[in-house]
Amino acid sequence: MTTSLPLSAPVRLSKRAWIAIALLPILLALGAVLYAQIEGDRGIPPIASGGDFEVSGIAVDASGKNAQDARSNAWREAQRKGWQKLWSQMNRSGAAPKLSDSALDGIVSAIVVENEQIGPRRYIGKLGVLFDRARAGELLGVSGAVLRSAPMLVVPIYVSGGSAQTFENRTPWQAAWARYRTSESIVDYIRPHGSGADSLLVNAAQSGRRSRTWWRLILDQFGAADVVVPVAHIERQYPGGPITGRFAARFGPDSRLLGSFTLRARDSDGLPAMLDQAITRLDRIYAGAVRSGELRPDSSLIIEKPVEIVEELLDETLAEDVPVESGGLTTGPQIISIQFETPDVGAVQAGERLLRSIPGVQSASTASLALGGTSVMQVNALIDIDALRGALEARGYRVQQGAGVLRISRPAAAAAAPGGGG
Repeated sequence: MTTSLPLSAPVRLSKRAWIAIALLPILLALGAVLYAQIEGDRGIPPIASGGDFEVSGIAVDASGKNAQDARSNAWREAQRKGWQKLWSQMNRSGAAPKLSDSALDGIVSAIVVENEQIGPRRYIGKLGVLFDRARAGELLGVSGAVLRSAPMLVVPIYVSGGSAQTFENRTPWQAAWARYRTSESIVDYIRPHGSGADSLLVNAAQSGRRSRTWWRLILDQFGAADVVVPVAHIERQYPGGPITGRFAARFGPDSRLLGSFTLRARDSDGLPAMLDQAITRLDRIYAGAVRSGELRPDSSLIIEKPVEIVEELLDETLAEDVPVESGGLTTGPQIISIQFETPDVGAVQAGERLLRSIPGVQSASTASLALGGTSVMQVNALIDIDALRGALEARGYRVQQGAGVLRISRPAAAAAAPGGGG
């Protein structure tokens, strides 16, 4: 017995379904492109910059009973030369105190091999010496603390052959910034690895965008306050021939130009040294801008917390027994927090001098430093907060008072006048 099965009705697709089917290959292709843009081993992790003193480019030529002995003699020679060079770099007068090899072993943290040639009984090379900041600092008479700028995201743009790149591929410019030791700079550089989604978030096109909203999202990802954009434009006269590099120091979402210069290398072998020299000069430009107050976070990139929240946090951290007040004087010293704008180092020093000049103030020191932003000063005073506010207002400052905290600023007219900072 034959049984006939009913034929199923033809499937009818809506217009949207047909559009989705038509776009499916395009979406798959776009997904492959995005994956290809973030896959691969393109990142270059920056070296650790823990704050050691560095002396580089020390030429050594030593011999020994064998290759190992010659190398050991060369390294000890590099330590002695490095100590003399570090002493002069720190602007110390006279000759450096003579230290034994064992004493130098105690203050040297690492030897960096820049170039070496090893023979059976001879060692020729160019070395760098890293001195421990805490141990060497005691002999040099310098403090271990370093005044630094606000965190700055580094977006190194490398232009070669008409193509601008950041982290899309490993470039010599990215490698130069990765090996640059930032510990001696007053600029707090934040250097992306260039791996993962860095090539999507931080690219050459991003440096030309002006959207503050998009910049805030990117800076928050890296914990930065603003951005510096060092540009290297490389031109080769012919393959394997002389190289001309034009370098520019830019910063901020508006890509403001701070300075530029040109360097040259004889051939491709001299390119890494030229790029290292360029970064040193760019750092001088950025450091000079920090000292002058020009390199500071853009106010449009900073989202300040409401004053009420700041006051609540200060109430929690400064919750102590308050001395009994008597006519503006207290029975014991009390701690008062002062918030003040610090566009540069001069503003920090001026603010501390101002508070120390007020009668009844025992000490004033900056506890939280934010160059280009708002710093916090801790004041140890024998007068109450109301008396301190009156003294500041008498000196022409605008004062906002919270619970145990004062926020001071100069009137606009006074701040614009010469010497009106603080």
